[in-house]
Amino acid sequence: MLALKLLLVPFFLGLISLAGKRFGPSTAGWLAGMPVIVGPILFLLSLQTGIQFAADAAVFTLASVLTVIAFGLSYAWAATRLTWPGALCAGLGGWFVAALLVANTPFNLWSAAVLALVTLIAARWLYPRTPAVHVRSALPHSELAIRMLLGAALTLAVTAVAESVGTAWSGVAALAPVLTPVIAVFMHRGNGSHGAQHAISLLRSLAGGLYSLAAFCFVIAWQLASLGTAAAFSLAIVVALIVQSITWLVRPGK
Repeated sequence: MLALKLLLVPFFLGLISLAGKRFGPSTAGWLAGMPVIVGPILFLLSLQTGIQFAADAAVFTLASVLTVIAFGLSYAWAATRLTWPGALCAGLGGWFVAALLVANTPFNLWSAAVLALVTLIAARWLYPRTPAVHVRSALPHSELAIRMLLGAALTLAVTAVAESVGTAWSGVAALAPVLTPVIAVFMHRGNGSHGAQHAISLLRSLAGGLYSLAAFCFVIAWQLASLGTAAAFSLAIVVALIVQSITWLVRPGK
């Protein structure tokens, strides 16, 4: 179990980071929307705390799509005027307000799904109008290591405190802003005068990639108790990959 926590999430984050380095921030953002952190966390919760706990947490993770978009919009609009420290503070502030709202709302599967879908549809039009960026971005070895370590730390933290904080905060914490701020800040500060444009392109593309995460969480919340861990997660992965393929065809700035 500990080996899964320490290796699974960092492995996926490493793959996404290297793909982003090769194809640029727009692709990195789109890939970052995949459930590469949420999936392992919910899987480990199902093994550690039971399938019903994990299914209930998945409902709040689905609703927490709002928190990711709140971070992205707050950071992106702040980045049009501020350097990365100010934009990061704005992004984290937006996430915190949205997280409090989600964690204290009695969501069921369908209300969470409606919130996530409306949020993602609206997000496409709410980001600053900047061109998509597909040029390569620098990826120092130190940044790659930080991304992977933060992914492992988040997985350990959420699964360690899950039973004490309950399903709502476990679900919200599974989408806590760890990977996205790291990528956005490094792109913002590491690409000179075009840094803000790189960060905004990343965050706009993230909104498109999150459809697959929302689909994954919907399937887990809906079918985990009925199908069991292996079948439900297998189905959720297939659905997420199908949705991710569709979003590639309609992504902004393709």
